[in-house]
Amino acid sequence: MAYSQRAPRTVAIIPARGGSKGVPGKNLRTVGGVSLVARAVRSCLSADLIDAVFVSTDDEAIAAEARTAGAGVIRRPAELAGDLATSESALLHGLDTLASRTNQADPQVLVFVQCTSPFIDACDLDAAVAAILEQRADSAFAGVASYQFLWRDVHPLSAPGSRSVVGQNHDAAYRPRRQDRRPDFRETGAFYAMSVAGFRSHRHRFFGRTTVIEVAELTAMEIDTVDELALAQAVATLVEEPEAARVDVDAVITDFDGVHTPDTAYLDQTGQESVRVSRSDGLGIAALRAAGVPMLIVSKERNPVVTARAQKLGIDVLQGIDDKEPAVREWLHRQAVEPARAAYLGNDVNDLGAMAAVGWAVAVADAHPAALAAARLVLSRRGGEGAVRELCDLVMNTRRLNDAEAASSAPFAAPTRQPPVAAAEAAGATGSQPSRTV
Repeated sequence: MAYSQRAPRTVAIIPARGGSKGVPGKNLRTVGGVSLVARAVRSCLSADLIDAVFVSTDDEAIAAEARTAGAGVIRRPAELAGDLATSESALLHGLDTLASRTNQADPQVLVFVQCTSPFIDACDLDAAVAAILEQRADSAFAGVASYQFLWRDVHPLSAPGSRSVVGQNHDAAYRPRRQDRRPDFRETGAFYAMSVAGFRSHRHRFFGRTTVIEVAELTAMEIDTVDELALAQAVATLVEEPEAARVDVDAVITDFDGVHTPDTAYLDQTGQESVRVSRSDGLGIAALRAAGVPMLIVSKERNPVVTARAQKLGIDVLQGIDDKEPAVREWLHRQAVEPARAAYLGNDVNDLGAMAAVGWAVAVADAHPAALAAARLVLSRRGGEGAVRELCDLVMNTRRLNDAEAASSAPFAAPTRQPPVAAAEAAGATGSQPSRTV
């Protein structure tokens, strides 16, 4: 039931301010082609026991990203968004804002989720909420089991590690084997769950009976530095399944050189240029055109070869485009397609702006490392070797799956949990065409 009709039992609030010194614009940085704030929202929306998801922010770009990802937005005042503001102050402001919007009682459970942890498992969030709902704990946090021997300075005013140290969680004279030790738990900072009544009373995330929700080591990464962001990019391929099965979009945009072609060109003795393309790409594009999915080629170069190929394929083309992002947005606006419902297939650094502007940033297999890092999906094929066909097939397969699921569920349609909590925010808040060269 919509949040505006009945207060939810569990609410997730994701604080995400605009300022960040360690990694500028951190909450909008991407891992695996998906922004950190969108990743946090997705994890919360995937949890069965979380009824409503909100992002608390002072930044318009973060607010827009949160809405696109499916969350409601709580506008955080400047005095609660500075370097010295506590997370608790943002959470209390969020609860007060939601209560004033709907004139309803507080939820029973509050889940505090941090964008800096990109690999939060929705099952772990459910475990934390269940611990509170079942009254096994008053507060809970994400933790990783640790068998490390910890040491601390005897003289707290000395430079760390410069003088004598003493063991903290062990007897230095006794060194048991790992299998004989009882683990400690390292707080990851990814998420916390708490009784709202207890949180309002204590005004802190830890109170009463506190329990740990043990999470996998690979999912416990926290991003506070540029190096940690780069490490998360590498880890993403290890801890996440590829999303290739369902590319649900209403428009497809591609670069030309290095995407429809290998990143090479042929020159004859007169300086005439020619390129090699894949016939299979043409078949894939024809299938999308027949399905009414608009397509566009956008190229930095001006080349009659590009014009000829677009005309043969029967799709739109934009050439001589230095800044592709605004051109892509304008074209999508003319097609009446939301950027979040579009895919962009690129291969190099001049594609990064356009890739960031759409819901599905896709890269060919042999793309520049920066494009690979920005991609939500990396194809198995190289540019000019069927990469465009691979993306077209994924889009068509997704449309078939969507149609089949809609047909099979239509006679038994049942109400579902309202996504994005859009009603709560609104209650108180804030066909194929002939090719042409433009």
